[in-house]
Amino acid sequence: MRVFGVDIGGSGIKGAPVDLERGDLADDRYKVLTPHPATPEAVADCVKQVVDHFEWSGPVGATFPGVVTGGTTRTAANVDPGWIGTDAAALLTGRLGGESGGCPVTLLNDADAAGLAEMSFGAGRGRTGTVIVLTFGTGIGSAVFRDGRLVPNTELGHLELHGHDAEKRASTKAKEDEELDWQHWAHRVQRYLAHVEMLFSPELFVIGGGVSRKAEKFLPLLEGIRAEIVPAQLQNSAGIVGAAMAAQAARTAGPAAADGSPAPPAAAPGPQPARPAGSGPARGAGPAVDSPVGWPDDG
Repeated sequence: MRVFGVDIGGSGIKGAPVDLERGDLADDRYKVLTPHPATPEAVADCVKQVVDHFEWSGPVGATFPGVVTGGTTRTAANVDPGWIGTDAAALLTGRLGGESGGCPVTLLNDADAAGLAEMSFGAGRGRTGTVIVLTFGTGIGSAVFRDGRLVPNTELGHLELHGHDAEKRASTKAKEDEELDWQHWAHRVQRYLAHVEMLFSPELFVIGGGVSRKAEKFLPLLEGIRAEIVPAQLQNSAGIVGAAMAAQAARTAGPAAADGSPAPPAAAPGPQPARPAGSGPARGAGPAVDSPVGWPDDG
């Protein structure tokens, strides 16, 4: 079965049909730049451009970089504040021709979408306990799972550490803007992970976003984290796949299933996967008692 997925990000909007049996893109993705300002109307035009590129007719799943409840966007950290309080699912559905046009839109948080994909088809497949998927890009997105069930809209990239919004210091954008080398950036990521671990005690961190393609450059540099840390397997396609999954879930079980309540798509059953190559040494000794949590004085 194929369903269309669109991933709306702070820098780009990309989409493709998704093969939900394989959990992979059924065609090469098509991407356009996110408009600035990224108003709801301007972004809706770009989503239409992406969907029209494939001459698609059928359900569409779309992600949004913020809190989404019942199709309404509640926050807008990296896009125009005009999104706050907007019935974005209705806006996008209307722009794509409405229900009668055959393109009903299901909307959910972008990191939640990536997490659903990774838990069903990627690095989190078959994992139980507490799993946290973190997407590093323009900001830091998060998806928290307990025994395969999503806790939606956690937005852990906005945790405050030593007076700073975490994603302003440890996102991929921060690395690029400040021209940080891998060692310096990994140190910031490590401190962020230590704080998240202190709050949630996960068994597994899955590190996603585009930077996951370069996992070998920074994962081995992370130290003192008790949880296992692995790179995302679907990498930058996870949001598109998860969006398509949410659209299919809404089609079969109702809109509430799309954003994680009350019954989001759960992790597919199966054996616990082996640690992917390049994920760094096993982490079982636990963090050092005196491990600092915060930001380095020089950055």
